[in-house]
Amino acid sequence: MRSFSFITPATAPIARAALPAAAALLLLLPPLARDTAAEQHKFKPTHGVPTFKVREPVLRIKPGDIVETESFSKADDYYEKAGGAWPGEVGPFYIEGVTPKDTLVVKIVKLRPNRATAVSAVNPMGISAVAGDGRTRMLNDPLPARRFVWQLDLQRNVGILDLPNSASKRIELPLKPMLGRVAVAPAGEESWGGLWPGNFGGNMDASDVREGTTVYLPVFHDGALFYFGDVHALQGDGEIVGSGLETTADVTFQFDVIKGKAIRWPRYEDNEYIMVAGSIRPLVDAFRIAHVELIEWLVDEYGFEKMEAYQVVSQAGVTRVANVVDPNYTVVAKFPKSALPPKVERR
Repeated sequence: MRSFSFITPATAPIARAALPAAAALLLLLPPLARDTAAEQHKFKPTHGVPTFKVREPVLRIKPGDIVETESFSKADDYYEKAGGAWPGEVGPFYIEGVTPKDTLVVKIVKLRPNRATAVSAVNPMGISAVAGDGRTRMLNDPLPARRFVWQLDLQRNVGILDLPNSASKRIELPLKPMLGRVAVAPAGEESWGGLWPGNFGGNMDASDVREGTTVYLPVFHDGALFYFGDVHALQGDGEIVGSGLETTADVTFQFDVIKGKAIRWPRYEDNEYIMVAGSIRPLVDAFRIAHVELIEWLVDEYGFEKMEAYQVVSQAGVTRVANVVDPNYTVVAKFPKSALPPKVERR
């Protein structure tokens, strides 16, 4: 029987009690995780961190465990006032038995915004894909700073923005919540700021990282040391203004591990696609990384010959430009699961 634990960094570990709701979640779990040792945890973060690196874990769990948690925010931070500080990311979580020879598996069981507003800020010294910013000089003056506050109708699942200077005066858009940042601790003694994506995951800003998606991450240290944050209630491809609809959310993860298999770059899987995320500059190199890794995935696990995999990805592949504003750009290469044969067992 699974058990339930309410944990914070200050109080862990404490006594565990049965959780009736866990029975419903069991229906969502892959068979490999349903063992009697797996547990249900509740974790409420008390602080955020500004970097992805090796540090003492805030939570220790086992493969198969489920963690109900939330993104971190605090009074007067970015979400609440202009000029407020970014609250940081949650983590790291240490997953017992995971080593650099393995792949970390993170299923996003639930991702639901938990506040009535979202912020999208234009910062002239910040990041933009189509205007001058703090990194790229242009002859025209930078755009003026502006803070857009969207209202979130969580019952109707729409975001609402007043447009006083436009003909329509108001717009409503369906919400598609996502996690901008999922990561493991990078290799060696590296420390990457929260804005960076890379082979460790990080700030990929890929809208495919949403409820129902399974994220596969390379592992560089024992325990993987998993981080998450940067909830977007909605974000278009490229995140061209440098900001999605930034908000907070309740999140439920299930963690697992693929033993004895190491991957080079983050992978995703949902009901429709298998996907690889590549993050680097220039944009074309992010595109190349993602597609080379996707082709090699088809060869290694689905029995394609390399040139034939190259051919079918060229005809059936889908590309998402996830972000063109972060210090590294991110491209997601996707292949439809409807075109996949069964996986090949390698010996």
